[in-house]
Amino acid sequence: MEDQVSAPEQAPAPVCYRHPKTESHVRCVRCDRYMCGDCMRPASVGHQCVDCVKEGNKSIRQARTVFGGKVSVVPAVTYVLIAVNVIAYLGELTYPDLVDRFTNLGLGLIGADGQQYVYQDPASLVGADGGPFTPVGIATGEWYRLITSAFLHLQPTEGLFGILHILLNMYWLWTLGRVIEQVLGKPRFAALYLLSALGGSVLGYLIAPDEAALGASGAIFGLATAYYIFSRRLNHDPAGARRLIVSFLLWGVISATVTSWEGHLGGLLAGGGVALCLAHLPRKWHLPATAGVLAVLVVLVVLKTSRLTGTL
Repeated sequence: MEDQVSAPEQAPAPVCYRHPKTESHVRCVRCDRYMCGDCMRPASVGHQCVDCVKEGNKSIRQARTVFGGKVSVVPAVTYVLIAVNVIAYLGELTYPDLVDRFTNLGLGLIGADGQQYVYQDPASLVGADGGPFTPVGIATGEWYRLITSAFLHLQPTEGLFGILHILLNMYWLWTLGRVIEQVLGKPRFAALYLLSALGGSVLGYLIAPDEAALGASGAIFGLATAYYIFSRRLNHDPAGARRLIVSFLLWGVISATVTSWEGHLGGLLAGGGVALCLAHLPRKWHLPATAGVLAVLVVLVVLKTSRLTGTL
């Protein structure tokens, strides 16, 4: 009988290194591993796998703006800030007590009836109907009010300017924020906005600690000042920048009887200080400079708090 000759075993078909059940016959030109169509990325010569593409992107230096920020097309920080302001506004419409709890109040008193009264001095209370009173406000350790107040706005019941308060602020945040975030990058823009908001709250605390204030106007005035400084630094049309800053100054004077002029001025000064640092200092000094502005604001709050608590 003739011996039967068995057929040679065929080698298994190659499979994708990421999808073992998918047959593949294409190799990555960089790591030589097999890859399927889902894992394949076109390269200058042949194709690369997704892992090699990611590894290669790490060595590519990302473009930066003239002020040192990473170039970004989507103004994500501006969108987030607008969303937080709108959510906070809806929250205060639903729970009006949030305004008293988070507004920029330096020192106030909660009476036995649960009402909040204005504190002027130990012997003078406005609207008081008898004690005992519990001190509240920034001077009692509620420092968060310096920031939370910048995300609250007047309610519609506050007259015509009530709803216009948030609409105007969000319009200017949308208009200025997208432009400034594009030239600064996300971290620097966020620092500029928050320090401007903080500067407005701090000046209000220093000058009128017994007056409750709220709104993003301080941050918006800081952005307007920064826009003017950056336009000068980049040699853009000076006439447009001057018209913008003059209109903001006039609005600050006109609205002084309705909103906190201290907040407007404080935001303008703090935002201008941060913008000058970012526009004219080397990149390596940006973080120390902005930290210095924050330190100055903190010291002012500490000194004012020490003075107020000494009267309690």
